[in-house]
Amino acid sequence: MSAAAIGPGGRGSVPLQSSGDFFSCDILGALPKDDMGSMEHPMFSLATRPDRRILHYDHNGTEITVTPSVRGLATIHDKDILIFCISQLMAALNAGRAISRVVQMCAHDMLVATGRDTSGDSYARLRDAFERLAGTRITTNFATGGQEVTSGFGLIESWEIVRKTRGGRMVSVTVTLSEWLYRAVVSKSVLTLSRDYFSLRKPLERRIYELARKHCGRQDSWTVSVDTLLKKSGSASPRRVFRKMLRDMIGVDHLPDYHMTEEPGDMIRFTLRAGVIEQRIAPVVGPDTLDAARSLMPGADVHALMAEWQAVWQATGAPRLRAPERAFLGWVRKRAERG
Repeated sequence: MSAAAIGPGGRGSVPLQSSGDFFSCDILGALPKDDMGSMEHPMFSLATRPDRRILHYDHNGTEITVTPSVRGLATIHDKDILIFCISQLMAALNAGRAISRVVQMCAHDMLVATGRDTSGDSYARLRDAFERLAGTRITTNFATGGQEVTSGFGLIESWEIVRKTRGGRMVSVTVTLSEWLYRAVVSKSVLTLSRDYFSLRKPLERRIYELARKHCGRQDSWTVSVDTLLKKSGSASPRRVFRKMLRDMIGVDHLPDYHMTEEPGDMIRFTLRAGVIEQRIAPVVGPDTLDAARSLMPGADVHALMAEWQAVWQATGAPRLRAPERAFLGWVRKRAERG
């Protein structure tokens, strides 16, 4: 992937809404999605303590510098916030809803969706994560029109927390995503993650899974050298320590979707586990069908109804639907009868 995939890219129009509009994260059961740019290139710290290093990465012509704020680099666990936002926006796009890079979420919903507890400490750590995401800056080069352009941008542009009282829990959080991340969503430069991704607690495990998902995908296997894996992971560990950590991962063998093995020549092979299939895209219905749904349930939010129907469809094994419009209206009709 070129640096253009993570940089500002072309100057074509991006469907941003007006500054007064925002997208509300209200889709239950949205599949976890991650942008391919940050999956390909190391942009998040794997440290568990404040990391104030300036990171440099150079691979196949792509140069990236990641600069921290005084609070340190954004961590791969901080990235959960971005994954949650991307997941919600992609689910809305697939449902035909309008989106915005100004995203409003319920902090509790985000914590639950990403497998975190909802204690008071979790809310405090969430604020720290916003600070690191807003403060971390990415500088990268990309080619366009025969020229090389160097550009800088943040992981998020801004954030805002609303509380019930001064000492109370967060009621809602508003995040303004960077244009580069929003553009990745609009262009659908994202990949679906296993829901078990959030159960991975070790930073390196999460990063290795990202790389396997990006490079192996749904192919049978992907083989990579330990040296390249060390470089692409962004790990600060010495090579011998990194190899030991890989061998530990091979030993426990709990990486979602992929089985790891060590191959001759200091190579690591990732093999797709049996039974893993690509998640089918949730079915969507057109405006006429949504109008019909409104007549069946007057006053209801038909977009929320469609999102709920999609979650039920996913939870029941994502069956193939020959007539999704008819299936959706049948579900709405039963929903209306239940009251």
